Amino acid sequence: MLAQPFGPRNAQAEEVDTEHLFGFTEGADVGKKDEQEVVLDTVTRIGKRRAGPGASGYAAVGTKLGYQIDLSDQFSVQIGLFGDHHRVRNITDLDDRNAGNFDGVSVELKYQFLKGSKEQPFGLAIESRPRFARVLPIEGRGADIFDFENILQFDWQIVPGKLWYGGNISFDPAAGRQRGSGDGYRSSTLLFSGALVGKVGVSTYLGPEVRYGRAYDGIFLNQLTSEAVFLGPAIHHRFTEKAWITVAYATQIWGRDTDPGLAGRGLGLNQFERHNLRVKVGMEF
Repeated sequence: MLAQPFGPRNAQAEEVDTEHLFGFTEGADVGKKDEQEVVLDTVTRIGKRRAGPGASGYAAVGTKLGYQIDLSDQFSVQIGLFGDHHRVRNITDLDDRNAGNFDGVSVELKYQFLKGSKEQPFGLAIESRPRFARVLPIEGRGADIFDFENILQFDWQIVPGKLWYGGNISFDPAAGRQRGSGDGYRSSTLLFSGALVGKVGVSTYLGPEVRYGRAYDGIFLNQLTSEAVFLGPAIHHRFTEKAWITVAYATQIWGRDTDPGLAGRGLGLNQFERHNLRVKVGMEF
């Protein structure tokens, strides 16, 4: 009688939590009821089109400090605080800038419909992320913006305990007003991503990730302004059962801007960057 409870618990302990496994792509998993987690998530975006002769550079660093609690085995809530720094010099259509700011707060609500396992390899979840932001994401100017990203997250354990695929479909409308000028801001982004990650060590997982993004003027995908394809590696490592790090790098391998003045210019650099780097560390308790 005593042996029966230990088998399932041991099996669960061996299962891999896919939530942070795939780099920029988010896995479908939610933790167990009453588990908590603190996450520091930094995304650096580098490189845009030079405006003219001379030195130029573009770097935008956004950091989120998040606290997450799992209210059930299927539902989690995360509160996030954001910081931002833009360094812009001699970039097309952008003012020079070198400044950091507090960039608002978010609430992330995630519900998992299916949890993957060795017996049932598919995971499926949906996450909504309402956010109040204080900075324009590309320009770095002050603004008051309501952003409402929604993500369909799915993963598949292709080879039990060895190989996983994760994918996301994201729709992110945003609306607000720039401080000072009072100009309105309306945008939306559609993003598709997928990552194939294999176990390469006792607690290390590595694989390629591809993302395709489309950026629009207007909150309902009204007018396409840029599109881009990114490719790069993702690595996830667990230092202990409760502490982990995920690092992902992506470079733009194809893209275009729809502005006639940019016809024939390489890549989609109006709303996207040449390089993205994500470093995410967390502690569960």
